[in-house]
Amino acid sequence: MAVVPGAETAVAARALRQSVVRLARRLRTQRQDHGVSPLGVSVLARLHRHHSLTPRAIADAEHAAPQTLTRVLAALEERGLVLRSGDPSDGRQSLLEITPAGMEVLREDSARREAWLAAAMAHALTPAEQGIVAIAAELLDRLADE
Repeated sequence: MAVVPGAETAVAARALRQSVVRLARRLRTQRQDHGVSPLGVSVLARLHRHHSLTPRAIADAEHAAPQTLTRVLAALEERGLVLRSGDPSDGRQSLLEITPAGMEVLREDSARREAWLAAAMAHALTPAEQGIVAIAAELLDRLADE
């Protein structure tokens, strides 16, 4: 049976969505110009966290259409940011891994945005509020996985 949120939860969900969208837009303005699409960066980050994945697993996790992901993966492979190899447990599948060059793009992409965010947090939030944001980040990760 589906859980039906109450009115307070619906209001909180709206406020959270609006805040997350505003913050995401602001963070996008801080991106490095490395020529990798936001989905490409997300794929690199997922491969960094999981070591190797099938294209299907990535498409499912990213909620991306297979055709879209095929283009993104081709671009990442062409630039040497991911490496495709055969899956030893299933010869019909391939596994993707992030390369050292892909790790460098990921580091560059993250560094500038994280520096801006850390400075903004230090300027706008008290230490206690910064702690709350750290807890909220863990909760947002759980929601994203739901």
